[in-house]
Amino acid sequence: MATTFNYCFLISLAFSLMNINHAIGQNSDAMKKTQATNKTVKIYTQDEADVKATIEQFLIVAGNYNLDAMANMMSDKASLAIARLRDGKWTTETMLISEYFEAAKNRTNRPYFEPVKEYTIHLSDGHLAFVKADAVLHAFGVPLLNNIDYFTLIKENEVWKFINISFTSTRIPEAERIYDPIVFAKSYAQAWCSQNPDFVALFYAEDGSLNINNGTPAVGRTAITQSAKAFMDAFPDDMIVAFDKLVKTPKGTEFHWTLTGTNTGPNGTGKKVNISGFELWQLDETGLIKESKGTFDAEEYSRQIKYGSDN
Repeated sequence: MATTFNYCFLISLAFSLMNINHAIGQNSDAMKKTQATNKTVKIYTQDEADVKATIEQFLIVAGNYNLDAMANMMSDKASLAIARLRDGKWTTETMLISEYFEAAKNRTNRPYFEPVKEYTIHLSDGHLAFVKADAVLHAFGVPLLNNIDYFTLIKENEVWKFINISFTSTRIPEAERIYDPIVFAKSYAQAWCSQNPDFVALFYAEDGSLNINNGTPAVGRTAITQSAKAFMDAFPDDMIVAFDKLVKTPKGTEFHWTLTGTNTGPNGTGKKVNISGFELWQLDETGLIKESKGTFDAEEYSRQIKYGSDN
């Protein structure tokens, strides 16, 4: 009986140790998952969140070359510094931001999209913010430049203003310039927010077409510019076209969007509009839009123009 007892005890002990090891393993896995989660989830203070939102808004208006909106975000005598690596050589340039604005008015600008991969934000007594933003500059869905952006902001009358913008810029190798349809779609939505209808047309092939609710197609960039301008004129102050999702279908690629804005244009009603729809795209070999068929609820749109989205 003693032998039997010892044998049973050893078996019981072995199972207990296995269960303990299993529990430790589970706890270890849970800790690893928690640690991984903690590494990827960043909780911002209110000031940090406000600074981040200010920078993201700046990158949108900068990508749209909305110089007036950019100027409104600057403190007096804000400065700009650029260091570029080209063909193995670094060049540097410094100027007042007002000088940059003047130069930008006299050149042909094309839209760009610059999402930030990672932020590092340091605050000084809630009045100064020093921010490093690791970003990639894209044009029409293709990554072109790795930019490390440095922003210094000061809080003036409870509003964050830029006092310095500096960045280093290096070219992405040709082999890594891979077209990204999601980035293209986000860039296209950003262009619709620009109040520059020419920027929207640049996302189309030169002989591309835009058809809205089975109307007469706008063919070519000049005609597409006029179609985009009609919406921008209707919502001149606050029109936002948000990218919702991109869906691949047998008929083409669906670009889903939501438009919000206040109808304050010519003969406007002053009513707020919130309407969603989608465009069915056929893309050419370069990734530009060859054909777009836009669809939204025209009856609901007219109702909101008259009564507002809240009624």
